[in-house]
This record gives sequence, C-alpha cells and structure tokens, in this order.
Amino acid sequence: MAAAHRIAYGAHPMPFDRARRNVLLLALCQALFMTTTSAVVTMIALVGNMLAEDKSLTTLPIALQFAATMITTLPASFYMKRVGRQLGFITGAGIACVGCVVCAWAIFERSFPLFCAGAMFMGSFNAFAQYFRFAAAEVADSAFRAKAISLVLAGGVVAAVTGPNLARFTKDMFEPVAYAGTYVSLVTVFLAIIVTMLFIRIPRPSVAEQRETGRPLKEIARQPVFLVAVLAATAAYSTMALLMTVAPLAMAECNFAFSDSAWVIQGHILGMFVPSFFTGHLIHRFGVLNVMIVGAAMFVATIAIDLAGIDFLNFFAGMTLVGVGWNFLFIGSTTLLIQTHTAAERAKVQGFNDFLIWSSVMVAVFASGALQTGLGWTFVNIGVMPVVAVALVLTLWLRFSGRKLVVTASPAE
Repeated sequence: MAAAHRIAYGAHPMPFDRARRNVLLLALCQALFMTTTSAVVTMIALVGNMLAEDKSLTTLPIALQFAATMITTLPASFYMKRVGRQLGFITGAGIACVGCVVCAWAIFERSFPLFCAGAMFMGSFNAFAQYFRFAAAEVADSAFRAKAISLVLAGGVVAAVTGPNLARFTKDMFEPVAYAGTYVSLVTVFLAIIVTMLFIRIPRPSVAEQRETGRPLKEIARQPVFLVAVLAATAAYSTMALLMTVAPLAMAECNFAFSDSAWVIQGHILGMFVPSFFTGHLIHRFGVLNVMIVGAAMFVATIAIDLAGIDFLNFFAGMTLVGVGWNFLFIGSTTLLIQTHTAAERAKVQGFNDFLIWSSVMVAVFASGALQTGLGWTFVNIGVMPVVAVALVLTLWLRFSGRKLVVTASPAE
C-alpha cells in the first residue's frame, strides 16, 4: 500500500518509503541546524559584549545575522531552483563553516568587525536552512505532506538540549580564549549536515523546470489563500520573536534570576517544537485552517496570561503557550502556502514568503529592546494584539468563506 503513494507537489514521482526516508534525514538536518542556532543564541550577545568597545553595539552581531538571513532568502531560493535542494543545502552549510572559522578567528584576534562578518556568513546559511520544511513537502504526497513538514520541524526538540550544552562544554576549549572553541566545534556540526545531505535523494530540477516561471507573483499574491498563509506566518514569527527576545529582559526587571529566565526560554523552545510530533496528524484530521485558528487563539491566551501578572508561572506558561501557538500557525501556514503555487512558481513564492517573514522578525528584534526599556512588558503585550488579531480574523474569514484551498493550476505541473 505504501508504494502506491506518489509525490504530488513536485514533478518527480517518488515511492512513499523513499519519501519518508528523505523526510527523516531532513529532520536530522533540521536538528543539527537548530543545534547550531541555539548554541549561537546562547553566547553571541556575550561574545559581542566581550569584543565591542561600545557596549551599546553588543547585540549588533545577532542583528546582522538576522539581516543576512533576510537578504539571502530570495537568492537562496532561486539558486536551489537552478541546482536543486541537495546542492543548495550543501552550499549553505559550506558558507556556515566559513562563518564559524571567521568568528573563531575574530575571537582570537579580539576583532568585533570581523566577528560581525562571521555572524553574517552564518546568517546566510540560516536562509538556506529555512527551506528544509519546503523540501520535505516536495518529497511527500498530499496525505503525508503536513506530517512531513511537522516531522522536519520536530528536529528543534533535540536542539533545545544539544545546543546550549554544546556551547557550555566547548566554551573553554581554547582557554583562556572563551567561546572560540564553540565556534570551532560548530564546524563539525555543519559538516555533519553536508554528510547527511549526501544520503538524501531529491531529484534536481530538469532544464524545462529551471526555465519555467509560471504566473507573475502579483497574480499569485492575489489569491486569498496565499494572503492568509503569508500574513499568518509573518504575524506568528514576528510576535513570537518579539516576546521571546523581551521576556528575559522583563524577568530581569522583575528581579528574577538568570536561571529562572533559562527555564522560561527552554519551556518556550520545547513549546515551539514538541508539538511537531503531532501537529501534522492534527492538520490531517481536523484541517489546516482549524489548526491555525487554534494556534492564533493560543497567542491571544498568551497575551491574557502575560497581562494577568508577573509571577514566574505567568512568564513560563505564557512563553510556552506562545511557542505552541507559533508551531500550529507556522506549520499550518507552510502547509497552506504550498497549495497556492505550482512547481515552476516555487522559488519566487517561497523566497518571497520567507523574505517577508525574516524582514518582520528583524524589525521585531531590532525594536524589542527599545520597546521593553521605554514602555515595559505590559505595553509590549498590548502592542502585539493588533498583529495577532489580524492573523486570527483572516484565518477565521478564510475558514468560513467556503473558498477551496487549491490553485487553478496543479502543483504537480
């Protein structure tokens, strides 16, 4: 029975067993990628503070990393349309290896500008890695697609444990030079991604597929399904990033210990990725829009919890719940987006989608510190209400409008 399943989203038929194997290997790549991300997030601000003469520039490296991700999303998408997913991911991981070496070198040389440059190299790979979820959709048939996307994102569960521990155990590898050892050790993680990619079989685009462009992006963007998918994903990611960045600052202002903030962030990360083991099943059973509505409702509940008090339980419950809400909305939006374009239109649609997402994330992260410092935790939560409301209202509208969740042209074309 399994052999009867065939890919519907891409142009190349693929047996179900091979598709499932590819998805599991992509999930491993996602776990390795998220391990590097969580390790870097654990220490990058500390390294910035150590290297920057002007301490107000402490968070510039991570801001530039987000900026590099945003800038690279479209070029990465079109590059993979030409050379294929496998070579694209290998190229991106190679760029990340260069970034790790540059960052380690910068730490040894105590060069803040060089460290910023290395962070941008690593941010460029992050743009490539965002397409792991789309690659999973491309090797899965319609019945398995939502589960495939969900399983790939489930790799983040591993990273919640491995990333911070990797940073902690390798921080003093080159003592007395702190943190350089972590960046050197991350090279091995990126090399592991490259090796894993060698065992993934995703057919390269044919010459005809490389040349086809499909409909203009303007025409695709007029689809209500497309608008809801993009706006819901953008709202979910930017709101989550803003609250995640601000929560430790708010807890510090409330005199919580660093260990308390660490527990809250770990709960948040687990909330983001643990549901991935069953989100795909929920989408398959109850429908993608119903799952997205529940996700948006969780954001509303998060705001209510945050506004209800500033006890540890408020912070922990609110940040964990916003992680789960992000999971439902983001996986649902990805599942929805791939129903709006054909294979020929894939590069520009996915690139445009991720460009908007990371643009919003960059703005949210840039603004987060000033908002918390100037206005406080209560205003931050009140301020994200309109963004959450837009995602919820639009998803409800699409759910009850009776519109079909398919495109005119078959995605298999």
